[in-house]
Amino acid sequence: MRHLKAGRKLNRTAAHRKMLMRNLIKALIQREQIRTTDAKAKELRRWADRMVTLGKKGTVHARRLAFAYLGSRRLVQRLFDEVTPRFQGRSGGYTRVLKIGPRRGDAAPISLVEFTVRGEGTTKRAEEAKGSASSA
Repeated sequence: MRHLKAGRKLNRTAAHRKMLMRNLIKALIQREQIRTTDAKAKELRRWADRMVTLGKKGTVHARRLAFAYLGSRRLVQRLFDEVTPRFQGRSGGYTRVLKIGPRRGDAAPISLVEFTVRGEGTTKRAEEAKGSASSA
């Protein structure tokens, strides 16, 4: 029986699951929104909210824990300085999962995972990326 065993196995070994979640969280912090399957998105929401909670604490210990998980000083700095200040008045629910629809190749259900409060620099970066893509 799986009583009190939270989390999805995602048909992967424990090490593979751990690295998958690390990579998804890194991508989410870097890009502010990512597309992935529904099951991965629901599991990612748990871990991403924990990272934002660490960022809200703002202590040296919290930075070290975040660095131990993310493995990048640049991402830790972005998490603590850019992402978490937006959520100071909020006590949870830092990420949102929006269902997009089936993936074209295998009809897997796809979701969009994003932070609930978007940064002002994010929209500028998206517009620049669209502008450079259309001019190329």
